[in-house]
Amino acid sequence: MPPRKKKTAAGSVGLDALAVAAAGVRPPEEVSALATAIAADGGAVLATYREPFAGKWLLLASLPIAKVEPTPYQRELSKTHADKLTAVIPKVGLFLDPLIAMRRDDGAGYWTPNGMHRLAAMNKLGVSAIIALVVPDAQIAYRILALNTEKAHNLKDKSLEVIRMARGLAARPDAAKLPETTWAFEFEEPAYLTVGVCYEQRPRFSGGAYLPILKRCDAFAEDGIAKSIVAREKLAARVLELDDAVNEAVARLKEAGLVSAYLKPVGVARCNPLRFVKPAKPGQKSPRAVMAATLDKMIDSARKLDAKKIRPQDLASTGGAPPEAE
Repeated sequence: MPPRKKKTAAGSVGLDALAVAAAGVRPPEEVSALATAIAADGGAVLATYREPFAGKWLLLASLPIAKVEPTPYQRELSKTHADKLTAVIPKVGLFLDPLIAMRRDDGAGYWTPNGMHRLAAMNKLGVSAIIALVVPDAQIAYRILALNTEKAHNLKDKSLEVIRMARGLAARPDAAKLPETTWAFEFEEPAYLTVGVCYEQRPRFSGGAYLPILKRCDAFAEDGIAKSIVAREKLAARVLELDDAVNEAVARLKEAGLVSAYLKPVGVARCNPLRFVKPAKPGQKSPRAVMAATLDKMIDSARKLDAKKIRPQDLASTGGAPPEAE
């Protein structure tokens, strides 16, 4: 039996309330420089303090709303969600949720990785300023998946954000040659990169049907991010080739008179060679399957799938949910 983890005692981590206020403590030079830049941008620093968990410096500021925009890596704006916020804020009578923001490297304004819908709602309401927690560390812009809690991400949201982040990093001279593994935390799952490329090329791609298989094959690359994206694009092309073969198999199933929301999962399941591989024992990780060989087998199986061998009762016993709506 592994040793039990000791429970963290309440109040034993981080700063106490007075230390957070940092009264009489001079902020680091980069924090003071950021405060000066905010003032030069037409904003105002309302407070400078140290956050209670790790003691890092933050600035609570009022920023000109015209100078704030979402990071370019985020999912598409949900008009429905933004409209709901636009209606709720006047009813509450107050704007109570500051954005998280960081100043852009080019000094052309501020990015928010967490607050796109609040920002859209406040713009629609016609306000001229918005409150933000300004973080001196610009790398927070790449923590979208961990930070964005306004609206739950579906697979399409996650994978598109991840590949957009990767493309943004690949365009930076200081990041392009760093290995893909550098951003394992920010990207969360290597398969999101591959699926993201698929969604870029095919917006109605059924990523949920293939994600469990890709997770068992995919891994973060040791190549530089600029080089790894090229490899991801080639891999995505093979996944889309598989999707074409599965779609053709589904069409044959429909022609045979089968009608169900589970036709695509059935087609993918019948082509999946990994379904015969025994799962790892508790506490062990499943070994990575070889991606190229797995896709080759699946494409070949999808093209050979015989619709006459699929029975209506097979659809009911598929298990799982139909492909998620995009």
